[in-house]
Amino acid sequence: MIQITLPDGSQRSFEGPVTVAQVAASIGAGLAKAALAGRVDGRLVDTSCTIDRDASVAIVTERDPDGLEIIRHSTAHLLAYAVKTLFPEAQVTIGPVIENGFYYDFSYKRPFTPEDLAAIEAKMTELARKDETVVREEWERDEAVRFFESIGEKYKAEIIASIPSNEKISLYREGDFIDLCRGPHVPSTGRLKVFKLMKVAGAYWRGDSKNEMLQRIYGTAWARKDEQDAYLHMLEEAEKRDHRKLGRELDLFHMQDEAPGLVFWHPKGWALWQQVEQYMRRVYRDSGYQEVKGPQILDRSLWERTGHWQNYRENMFTTESENRHYALKPMNCPGHVQIFKSDLRSYRELPLRYGEFGQCHRNEPSGALHGILRVRGFTQDDGHAFCTEEQILDECVAFTAKLQEVYRDFGFSDILYKVATRPEKRVGSDALWDKAEAAVMESLRRSGCEFTIAEGDGAFYGPKIEYTLKDALGRPWQCGTMQVDFNTAERLGAEYVAEDNSRRHPVMLHRAIVGSLERFIGILIENHAGAMPMWLAPVQAVVMNITDAQADYARSVAETLKKQGFRVETDLRNEKINYKIRENSLQKVPYLLVVGDKERQAGKVAVRARGGIDLGALGVDAFVERLSEDISTRRSNPQ
Repeated sequence: MIQITLPDGSQRSFEGPVTVAQVAASIGAGLAKAALAGRVDGRLVDTSCTIDRDASVAIVTERDPDGLEIIRHSTAHLLAYAVKTLFPEAQVTIGPVIENGFYYDFSYKRPFTPEDLAAIEAKMTELARKDETVVREEWERDEAVRFFESIGEKYKAEIIASIPSNEKISLYREGDFIDLCRGPHVPSTGRLKVFKLMKVAGAYWRGDSKNEMLQRIYGTAWARKDEQDAYLHMLEEAEKRDHRKLGRELDLFHMQDEAPGLVFWHPKGWALWQQVEQYMRRVYRDSGYQEVKGPQILDRSLWERTGHWQNYRENMFTTESENRHYALKPMNCPGHVQIFKSDLRSYRELPLRYGEFGQCHRNEPSGALHGILRVRGFTQDDGHAFCTEEQILDECVAFTAKLQEVYRDFGFSDILYKVATRPEKRVGSDALWDKAEAAVMESLRRSGCEFTIAEGDGAFYGPKIEYTLKDALGRPWQCGTMQVDFNTAERLGAEYVAEDNSRRHPVMLHRAIVGSLERFIGILIENHAGAMPMWLAPVQAVVMNITDAQADYARSVAETLKKQGFRVETDLRNEKINYKIRENSLQKVPYLLVVGDKERQAGKVAVRARGGIDLGALGVDAFVERLSEDISTRRSNPQ
């Protein structure tokens, strides 16, 4: 007898070996129909997998996260099946699951066209409706290599040849198509009903630019149509909010080939930048940070002592002068340690907090660059607190509270918390890592924050808390971080005089709230669709005249508002007022002020709020009060 234990603790007995599908059927016909795969003693398997011993078994359906991943993985294979059916000369390579979908790379003699994509998707639908059984087969490695070579699939043969010869190779067959895969897969193609091909892009074989350029077809797949519809709607909204598009339309910034991964800020964009930076400067001050500034270039020897040269070298820009090697700083930490070391410190000074709007450079691959969200040159709201071990928790708890406050002010209330633990490539003893990891987790517990664990994702010098905010479309953005580092200060010889007059190394806390200002501003632009809150808007109001007779009055109103500290422009062009209103509305200015003879004579302005809201005529002083209230309350939109 075989005893099968189900997730609720109940058990079922079978006289002999039993498949996952049969276990599901024993529970109920509904579950048998819904089963996509199983989890046997924690391992994902196909529903056809035979269980020949006592085991714990869970049935995986589309409601499980694993179920959705299986659907997407199986749909990637359905894509390859369709491509081979329509284009027999195409060669298949790899096709993994990615966030919200999948892709598959192909080698083909010509580029796939939009018409090809439509035909491939139609063929996928046709193949899915045939509801062909998906069968797992195990082959010897060399046998599998010979098979794929015989059918002209050189890429697949190369992948299999790289697998150790003593390993069994699992292949999946559906109809006339057979592909390499570890699995599991859905029981039959009929389970794949909701999918869409999205685009074609280039990708080098094995990610190496020396190899052939392949064609990567991206797709999305879901368990239910309403989920896919919501996702596609989100993509449409995201396209409208694309910060690169809005950056051009709103004249905020541009980028060009002569400076890859670097930003040219225009006056309006720099005005937005300054609002973010000055706000964060006040956060520094209110949190007890002293602002400092370190050099851009530091000698290689310093980077070797920190461990960056050994662990981060590929991401650093380097240079030489007079037979000395230097690196452009990828981060500000070593510079802050040098400032700490410049004088003998006492325990009475701790925690000693330094903050810097430090410009950093990292040699990101060109393919990873993405507008101002992923750049090579960026500025961080970077801070470091030098403290004792006993002060870590208080510092971390206070930081989390301040970060939550800042995100609220910028319009973000949904925050996710993650603790990234020690990576394989790291410095420092396990004992120190134990202390550091325990500290960050306990600080989040004291802050009342639920968190997940990202095993092995910590920095090489310490674990970290990753703070991820969600924007108006529900998209996650990892921005803030708090890192507990027992190693860097010691490696660079930083010390303080303890209460017992001994010399000790401080613990170094690395923290950032918005992270890269460039990236955070990109997130803000997309979150607000370019319609920035009043306190952040590059131009807060535009004063427009109806005829030349009101030009002087329009200028005087603008000057009055500017003297009050508001960012105001005039539009005195010889154009019809409706044209000027439309043009400035497209620039997403919060307030448009129209002045004609009536307003000039009454000393007022006709106010239109963003969104076409007519607020009528207001005195200039009354309008100043309104602006001041919008700014003080950090209201997202004029009301």
